[in-house]
Amino acid sequence: MSKLVECVPNFSEGRRPEVIAAIVEEVKKVAGVSLLNVNSDASHNRTVVTFVGEPQAAKLAAFKACAKAAELIDMEQHQGEHPRVGATDVIPFIPVSEVTMEECVELANELGREIAEKLDIPVYLYEAAAKLPARVKLPDVRKGEYEGLKTAITSPERQPDYGPARMHPTAGATVVGARQFLIAYNINLSTSDVNIAKKIAGSIREAKGGYKYCRAMGVMIEDRNMAQVTINMVDYTGTPLHRVFETVKSEAARYGVSVIGSEVVGMIPLQALIDTADFYLRFEGFERKQVLEENI
Repeated sequence: MSKLVECVPNFSEGRRPEVIAAIVEEVKKVAGVSLLNVNSDASHNRTVVTFVGEPQAAKLAAFKACAKAAELIDMEQHQGEHPRVGATDVIPFIPVSEVTMEECVELANELGREIAEKLDIPVYLYEAAAKLPARVKLPDVRKGEYEGLKTAITSPERQPDYGPARMHPTAGATVVGARQFLIAYNINLSTSDVNIAKKIAGSIREAKGGYKYCRAMGVMIEDRNMAQVTINMVDYTGTPLHRVFETVKSEAARYGVSVIGSEVVGMIPLQALIDTADFYLRFEGFERKQVLEENI
């Protein structure tokens, strides 16, 4: 099997199809890269693009998409429920085959330097690529979001790893890193009270004493008049999806609220779904090789 990395850039645009299409087209142009998924959310005003490829090809596709986003997205006009610091908010590299995490870290550094030098956008490194302990977790890097970082970026502890200690006038800043596979998972509630979603998110969030590997917050989905617990599972093998789902359901019941549905943003490993099915269906002696598609 050849060297493959996954790249999942997140862009601060989920409402203008023509802008999203232009950004995605930059990825499609790069030889050696396969586009896997494009997921846009109007309420979050965010698009998550997933592709895989040979490391240098994936890096080129990420740079070209970032450059196009900087051209078409003005952060001074951006509004959305999801935390963000720039037009291209975050670009993670994930090892898939014949590639180490260390190689993904080097890839993140190469891309970070290139974005800073060629696009004049300040770049922060996170997760395995972080140069400072305080920048390992993405929420810590995003603290204050775009609006707050405009002034905080000049302070010694918030200066970028690459590029100028000032925000790009329209594209803001970008966070680049290397990490294991992350599942972006949202749980929708039968209430328009966002404070309930925030309380539930606090009960499961690792930083608040909840589940390890779980990052969560409560947001309002305006177009559906619905509160949502939006979750990033940074290691689904350490804390499975079904455990988080059951806890959210239990916590919601305390407030007289029910779970009306959940959604996966972007891609999800088959094993995560098998683990969930195993929990709810109470399989006995089930093995992954029994999945039909695994044998084709």
